[in-house]
This record gives sequence, structure tokens and C-alpha cells, in this order.
Amino acid sequence: MRPLKVLTFSTLFPSSVKPSHGIFVETRLRELLKSGLVESRVIAPVPWFPSKNPRWGEYAKFAAVPAREQRNGIDVRHPRYLLLPKVGMTSAPLTLALGAKAAVQQLIDEGFDFDLIDAHYYYPDGVAAALLAKWFDKPLTITARGTDLNLIPQYPLPKRMIEWAAHRAAGSIGVCAALMDVLRGWGHEPAKLHTLRNGVDLERFRPLPPADMRVELGVGGEPLLLSVGHLIERKGHHVAIDALAELAKARPGARLVIIGEGEERAALTAQAARLGVADKVRLTGSLPNTDLLKWYSAADVLLLCSSREGWANVLLESMACGTPVVATDIWGTPEVVASPAAGRLVGERTGAAFAAGIEALLATGVDRAATRRYAEGFSWQATTQGQLELFGRIAKKAAHA
Repeated sequence: MRPLKVLTFSTLFPSSVKPSHGIFVETRLRELLKSGLVESRVIAPVPWFPSKNPRWGEYAKFAAVPAREQRNGIDVRHPRYLLLPKVGMTSAPLTLALGAKAAVQQLIDEGFDFDLIDAHYYYPDGVAAALLAKWFDKPLTITARGTDLNLIPQYPLPKRMIEWAAHRAAGSIGVCAALMDVLRGWGHEPAKLHTLRNGVDLERFRPLPPADMRVELGVGGEPLLLSVGHLIERKGHHVAIDALAELAKARPGARLVIIGEGEERAALTAQAARLGVADKVRLTGSLPNTDLLKWYSAADVLLLCSSREGWANVLLESMACGTPVVATDIWGTPEVVASPAAGRLVGERTGAAFAAGIEALLATGVDRAATRRYAEGFSWQATTQGQLELFGRIAKKAAHA
């Protein structure tokens, strides 16, 4: 029996220029390939930009991404597509599909006549993949990951395009059940809706001695809190700073480290100064995914104060290092934080509520070994098996058709 040939399609995929971008998509694919039952090629389009000059910042990085590269033995192509200012949100699915069409044809011409397209992120990627699936007469699966179904459908035209793509897809996958509940609520066929959660790399993320990590990283705090993610409002780093200010009233030794980069950096710095905790807050900027292991191990508690999340990988990464979490009780997060060993859920997205959650967690005592054991229940094995079964059924049905 020959291996199943899968075309992985998403703008969320790492490159040599942005090695952490969409790493969760790459990780799921790498785990799937370990089965030996699948071959894959990746098309990960990037927006076209004319200059690599560093003065253009993030835009220059788009231009610097190679047209084709090998990542961990996987052939990855990065065709360009036109992302228009202001109107890009509604035009992106079409320009994305048109930009990738030649790369798809080239794959087929080179002998990789794939059995199905496995797309990640419903909009615009999933809609673009649905167009490609129609043009090349291939079956399609689309994985929903968070804001693609819990935010973007607030806009009428994107919602209509998402609905069309979901009808066109042979299967929809959600990284948490809450995302598939959205499509179920829209009346989509339940048999086509599947929940395959993200796993965690238990070898990469493992407990290291907290005291040693604090010395190596030059950080202290009792307790030491950690908040990880892009510096944007919905990630809630401002709530974490509010929580620190509240917690510091009773625990003056408390410290907060924020890992990430983004538009909110200046505002967060100003907020810490305004609340009198500037000396207790450290912003590290963006760090490579491989460096997070040390920070997770050094911390006492990870905070995730998000307003929206599908399946937050940082939660499992932290727990795999033995560090429990305090997180907002939203969307897929209760499916991750489902035991006292994992941490605590907070019903209100306020500093006071998070400070209370931290206190409740610390009061019961942190058992890092128990937290690690809990995380060990989230390996990739079940997700890989689920993909193999789903992709196999879809490919077989398409072949008979």
C-alpha cells in the first residue's frame, strides 16, 4: 500500500526567515509524517513585497523568504500573493489561491499528484484552499484554529466565504470542540466535523531545575509569573500587569516576565510605570521557540489572560515543563485546563480575578511533577491516528468517485 500523498496548505508555516511562525502547523505535520504512512509537500504562501531592505521591518521579511526550501526534511514552497492594503481582508482568499495555483501545478508536474489538500486556518487560507480544490478537483480538509471561527465570522462577507468553504470541504477539523460547535451551530453536517486537538512535544518541553534556570536567565521572584504571546490586546498582557500590581500588595517579591513582541509594548511599559511595578516587570521581546523551555521551567505560574483562544499551545508547553497555569475560562481553554494539576480557570478577565486565581493556586501548593504527568496525557499519538483515519477515508471515497 503506497503512502497517502497530502498537500499541506497554509500561510501559517515556519520559514528560515521566521522560524517560529505557525510552528504548531509544522509540528502536527512532522508528527504525522513519523507514521511513515504519509508523504507531504507544503505550500506556504507569503505576501508579495518588493524590498528586502531592513528599514521596512516585518514587510522586508516577506521579501526575504526563499521561494523554496527544505525544513526538517519537508519540501516547502513559498509562492507570493498580492495582499492589498485596506481591502486585503476580502480579496485575500482569491489572491492567495491565484498566487499558489502555479506552485500546485508544478507539484503535480513533478510527479506529486496528491490525494487531498490539508489546509490550516479557515480564513483566508481555508477559502483559498477550497478554490484550489475546486480547480484541481481534489478533496479538502480545513483545520480551524481560533480567531478564524471565533472572530472573523463577525464580518458578513468573510463568514459567507467560510461557510462556502466548509460546505466544499470533505472534513473540517477543530483543535478544540468549541470551534466545531460553531460550524455545527451554522447547520453543517455533524459527520464532517472532527476535533483533533494539538499535542505537545514532550521531548522539547520538559522540566528543568527551576533554581538553575533562574540563575541562568538572571531572573528572580516569589512568585515568578510568566505571560507569553504577541503583544496585542487580545493576549491580555495588560491584565497580567494588573494582576501583578494586585498580587504585589500581599506578595512584594512577585515578578512578571512577558515574552513577545508587538504593538502594545510601549503601552505595557507605560502601564507598569503608572501602577508602580515597572521594576517588577521584564519584557524580553520575541524569543525562539526553543528558548521558551528555560523560561517555562523557571516560572512558578504561567498566565494566559486572553479574550479569545482556540487551543493555546503555550498552556501545554508550560505544563509539560511542570509549570501550572492560570487562564481565562474561554473557548477551548477549559478543554486544556481540566484538572487541578493543570492550574486554575478565571471567569473574569480582570487583574483582581487573576490575582485571586494565582493566590488560590499557590495556596494549594504547586506540584510540578503532577503538572508534568497531566501534560503527558496530551501526546500527538491520538491526533496523528485521527488524521490517518480521516484522510484515508476521504482519499478512498474520492478514488471510488
